Amino acid sequence: MIAAAILALLVTMVLVLIRAFMGPSIYDRILAVNSFGTKTVLLIIVGGHAFGWYSYVDIALMYALINFVGTLAVMRFFE
Repeated sequence: MIAAAILALLVTMVLVLIRAFMGPSIYDRILAVNSFGTKTVLLIIVGGHAFGWYSYVDIALMYALINFVGTLAVMRFFE
């Protein structure tokens, strides 16, 4: 089941990257990059759980905070 979750996350990450490169506006691209960051956090957590490395949750939370702050900074820049 965990392998299916990892595969589904990878497929959705590819779809989000396609959206990031082909988005009609800059805001669609920013949203796609933010979604890619969120899916990366999920992939880190699921992968850490699969290997039994539960300290990866802390790393995923740090990445989520960096993703959030980065998205806010980019949105302020293009506002």
